[in-house]
Amino acid sequence: MKRPPWAVLALALVLVGGSLTVVSRPSPEGPRYITDDQGRAIILHGFNTAGSTKSDPDAMPWIEEQDVENEYERMGTNFVRFLLQWSALEPEPGQYDEKYLDAVAERVSWYAERDYHVLLDMHQDLWGQGITEAGRVGNGAPEWATHTDGLTVEEQEQWELVYLEPGTMRSFDHFWNTTGEHSELMSHYVRAWRHVADRFSGEPAVIGYDLMNEPWGGTLQGPEFERGPLAELYRRSITAIRTVDNDSWIFVEPQAVGVNWGLPSALPPLDDPREGKARIVYAPHIYPLPMDLGKAYGRGEHGGGDDGRIGGSESSRVWIDRSISLWRRNVLVTADRLEAPIVLGEFGLDTSSPGAMEYVERMLALTDEIGAGRAYWSNDLDGWGPWLGRADGEEGEGAKPGPLAEVMNRPYPRAIAGEPLAVHYDEPAKTLTVSFAEKNDGSVTGPTEIYVPEREFPEGGIISSSDPEGSWAAEWDAARRVWKVESAPYLQEHELVVSPAN
Repeated sequence: MKRPPWAVLALALVLVGGSLTVVSRPSPEGPRYITDDQGRAIILHGFNTAGSTKSDPDAMPWIEEQDVENEYERMGTNFVRFLLQWSALEPEPGQYDEKYLDAVAERVSWYAERDYHVLLDMHQDLWGQGITEAGRVGNGAPEWATHTDGLTVEEQEQWELVYLEPGTMRSFDHFWNTTGEHSELMSHYVRAWRHVADRFSGEPAVIGYDLMNEPWGGTLQGPEFERGPLAELYRRSITAIRTVDNDSWIFVEPQAVGVNWGLPSALPPLDDPREGKARIVYAPHIYPLPMDLGKAYGRGEHGGGDDGRIGGSESSRVWIDRSISLWRRNVLVTADRLEAPIVLGEFGLDTSSPGAMEYVERMLALTDEIGAGRAYWSNDLDGWGPWLGRADGEEGEGAKPGPLAEVMNRPYPRAIAGEPLAVHYDEPAKTLTVSFAEKNDGSVTGPTEIYVPEREFPEGGIISSSDPEGSWAAEWDAARRVWKVESAPYLQEHELVVSPAN
């Protein structure tokens, strides 16, 4: 029986006890940041690479090296969330495919040569291809780790509803050992992560590991799932990774259903056994509920009425904005509880839908506001991404940019030599303002780096500082379109402003 999309909303209400109440207090300490080996705060802006990985026979994204160069040339990104598939990594229990990891390493090198930070993401949707005989739905888990116990899995018009199919639920229940029958599955997964970390621990471009994409608890949901088996998986994986990699950042996601829409997460604090300060990152996703139900961000779209029901006379943009506000508040609360920086691991939509570019601009501004990194879903050639297709239809020629590429290509600080206070881009004025505090402990050794696009900032535009004249210096790297700024170390706060030359 096909379930209507409203079943998804009903499930979300069950997960939080029938309430949409959120905790609205902000983080008392403000945002935290990922730092590099020079002690600078790293601002991560980029894409997921790529959804095409899920259906490729070799589990590789569609890109070639030229496409990585094109992405930087068109959008100046410095970050990629690179999809891995457990099924390709461990095709048989305990046997790892080194040729697959070689192929991943080759693509990581493409990004490394262009100073990107690479996040390796163990991706799954609907568990894995093995949940159906045809293998048309699901990706991630290998067939040997899939146990539906003969329960059915029917494809659904709204793909997320396949999570509710009996065979999908049972596969997840076995992984989390809710059934008590397959405790070995989580152990295999943890050891697979240790193998990946061992392989890439010496690669400076790999900034970290995203332990599981959009976790789903099967029959175990809400706080019971997040505080129970999901936290157990994270603790075991963190401990295993730290035996071979003490430096990389470990990214953890909340339960996807509900939290992606803005509802609270119950993910508990996670200890990091590494030597030195913990390196745990909170990496939620956002797909506002009205959008999941087919609504667009267009001003003329109607999505809710005065009685609070989606589907009345009120603009769907109002409801989407409400979802975004809930998400913002609850993400800050969870990040505070985890004492972790925030990276938005996924956000995106059909770029041809009404108001799509305004939605993207809203999310870019929001992540700047809360000090979060971001990775758009995705860089595919599918109508969601920034490309219209390959130039001349030939491989190796790169891809033609679409409207999203222009919106994503805006100035931002790639690295900040201190404690970030605020990052604000004034779209009408095309002016970027970066404020930060000096660290007096000697932990920062590199300059602040600010990327600016050629379109509005030929030859870098104009850069100014609140520091007294002669106490600071700026160097323009024309090849990479980056300002490198050395600020006066004796001042406690600095403000840099980059604006067009005319």
